Amino acid sequence: MKYTTNHQSTPTQNTLSQSTLTQSPVTQGTVAQSTTAQTPLLMAQNLVLPSREEMLQRAPSVQHFWDSNRNLLADAWQEWEAIPSNQLNIESDLLLDEKLRAAVTQAWREPAIESEVENLWQEVSTDVYQSQFFDPEQIVELRNYLDKVAASEIPMRPPYGIVLNRYGAMLDPRSEGYLAAPSFQKLYRKIVDEYMRPIARLLFPEIVGYDTQSFGFSIQYQAGKDTSLRLHTDASSVTLNININLPDEEFAGSEVDFYDPSTGKVNRLSFKPGTAMIHRGNVAHAAQPITSGTRSNLVLWLYGDRMQIPNGRNQNTSIDAAQRWTTPTSKQDTFAPF
Repeated sequence: MKYTTNHQSTPTQNTLSQSTLTQSPVTQGTVAQSTTAQTPLLMAQNLVLPSREEMLQRAPSVQHFWDSNRNLLADAWQEWEAIPSNQLNIESDLLLDEKLRAAVTQAWREPAIESEVENLWQEVSTDVYQSQFFDPEQIVELRNYLDKVAASEIPMRPPYGIVLNRYGAMLDPRSEGYLAAPSFQKLYRKIVDEYMRPIARLLFPEIVGYDTQSFGFSIQYQAGKDTSLRLHTDASSVTLNININLPDEEFAGSEVDFYDPSTGKVNRLSFKPGTAMIHRGNVAHAAQPITSGTRSNLVLWLYGDRMQIPNGRNQNTSIDAAQRWTTPTSKQDTFAPF
């Protein structure tokens, strides 16, 4: 395949540590020209990311960079993961919490007993539920894999919605510069299709029909940089936020505040390794400043075709269990909130 190339540039530089998922922003460039044939992986590794300032300003050149290199990056991830040592070796079932895995597996077989899944989720604030999602002892395998991803020198786009989280990455194929490694995408789809969607339908029945599309990114908060996130709502029907800190990877601060409209109060909640919070997208929330250590999370959204979300919480509530435990037949579109 031929790829669009431009002027000469220096190789992409990484400053990754502790399984962060993207490279340090440097001067924008394209692919280094060479008199010898280069593989997609080598060509991708010679790309230079647009600058942080250009990303924050949504400069047209940033979109051009990702659009013109989309095929090259996808091929580079394929080539990178063809190396056996770069594959995600952990079985996805082992990564999931044992109780959650057993309850979800049984519900897919017998939807009528889905209450076993619901019982694992505790409502910790109005429309906000928390449960153990990943096995803390198994997270190390995922983090080791993400370390290799970070060292790949393949450019990845950091999330820049409200602010730019410089050590995060886009996870869904609808996003440019996403983590396209095949084994990670297999895990990502399993989490979304087999776990997140039916659990969300169980807890928030009105989202059925507004859950056909997925969106995902990773975030990392560190003391001194990317420390917090102001009060906001999500452009989703439902949001799943999974912590991927290691059991001995402590941090201080970085609690998540959820505004409770029924009381007018703010409930301050904390993550532990492998725990997840799931909430309606319209629940206002904020991340408090982190004062020490690092907090890393995967954030997944569901919404309907063309980014539709429900207008109210009481729509489409009369669905049976069997309908909840199904996968939508809609094709993934290309609409993304950022």
